[in-house]
Amino acid sequence: MKTIGILGGMSWVSSLHYYKWLNELAQEQLGPVNESKILLNSLDWAKVKSFQAADDWNGASAYLSSEAQKLEQMGAGLILIGTNTMHKVAKDIEAATSIPLIHIADATADAISAAGLNSIALLGTSFTMEQEFYKKRIEDRGITVIVPEQEDRDRVNSIIFDELCQNIITEPSKAEYIRICNDMLARGAQGIILGCTEITCLIGQDDFTAPIFDTTRIHVEAAFKAALEDN
Repeated sequence: MKTIGILGGMSWVSSLHYYKWLNELAQEQLGPVNESKILLNSLDWAKVKSFQAADDWNGASAYLSSEAQKLEQMGAGLILIGTNTMHKVAKDIEAATSIPLIHIADATADAISAAGLNSIALLGTSFTMEQEFYKKRIEDRGITVIVPEQEDRDRVNSIIFDELCQNIITEPSKAEYIRICNDMLARGAQGIILGCTEITCLIGQDDFTAPIFDTTRIHVEAAFKAALEDN
């Protein structure tokens, strides 16, 4: 099994899921005393947020690319960016390293296509919901992406940064997310992308009859499969 390098800490809350689920998959598929080979580089979340706030994507790219190179130098055989939003600089990281990067949007699009859906709701940060770096990779697969209205996008974004990234889970915020998702389903979405890695802490498949695409779980499963296949 190849070593999976993770750019984590964006935030630490979802990085826990990456580490836990990768090792659970190893135990399930390889035997109870097996674990995944993981290098977790936990980045400075405050620094990343400052780049986002300043719209300094060149600075963010340089920072993440440098940290990805460290993972490669330490023996990682593939790289994960443990966050949806920072896939905005995925192409730069790919250019700075010589090992495969498992793109979270591509893995998610594969899962949506396999389910036979052609219209999907997207929850995530404002960057993810509004900019093309993420949505276009889904849309290029012939899938229509539906996002919340502006006021609801702002609410979704604030819950992510002010609550979920700090491991604050509340019932009112869960109710808001469910309401917003149901609105998008009423507008024609056939399923829902949990397009921020922390959202898995708040809502999931049990809250809906429509199919849920948890990007954190999808990313983990795609990486585990690639680590085995590339061995």
